[in-house]
Amino acid sequence: MLPAIINTVTMTVFSLVLAVPIGVFSAIYLAEYAKRGNPLVKVVRVTTETLAGIPSIVYGLFGYLIFVIACRFGLSMLSGALTLAIMILPTMMRTTEEALLSVPDSFREGSFGLGAGRLRTVFRVVLPSAVPGILSGIILSIGRIVGETAALIYTSGTVAGIPQDLMHSGRTLSIHMYALLSEGLYMEEAYATAVVLLVMVLFINMLSGLIAKRLSAKKG
Repeated sequence: MLPAIINTVTMTVFSLVLAVPIGVFSAIYLAEYAKRGNPLVKVVRVTTETLAGIPSIVYGLFGYLIFVIACRFGLSMLSGALTLAIMILPTMMRTTEEALLSVPDSFREGSFGLGAGRLRTVFRVVLPSAVPGILSGIILSIGRIVGETAALIYTSGTVAGIPQDLMHSGRTLSIHMYALLSEGLYMEEAYATAVVLLVMVLFINMLSGLIAKRLSAKKG
């Protein structure tokens, strides 16, 4: 089970490293820089909402065709992380944009009135105020990554053990549990894996909530 835990943490961190910067900066552009009423912005928002509702197995097939076959990454941690990054990107974009739009315009007007430019206003005033909302999007993304099975079976594979690097296959906790249940011979181990998975998600949620409270306290 330990290799599966390590693989889960590795997959989560690498996927967030890829998706969070792209999602946050895309949302900043949509909320702060794009002109209101821009048709392109409407298309991006509709596309993002549509992609957020696509079943994970579709993302798995997409990752298999693009990363495993076309890019020749094979069944590897890299293929799985790239697929998960694409899968959680719509969630990161929508939650970050909503968090930025919830910041009162008076914050921006006050910053502009003191002589700050748009870039400084966004990164020194608006973005810190929107951190709790952005953190909520990260929590949702982590939960989806940790519990994902269908997309990873087609991209990262089901090899038990710790991969030597990102180009080798490895199974996460959810895939490990699925494999044990499919075999039907290690039911107790599968239940134990489910408990570990549940505890991990609860711990991540509690830690994220604590961080959000401290950030809100500092902002206040």
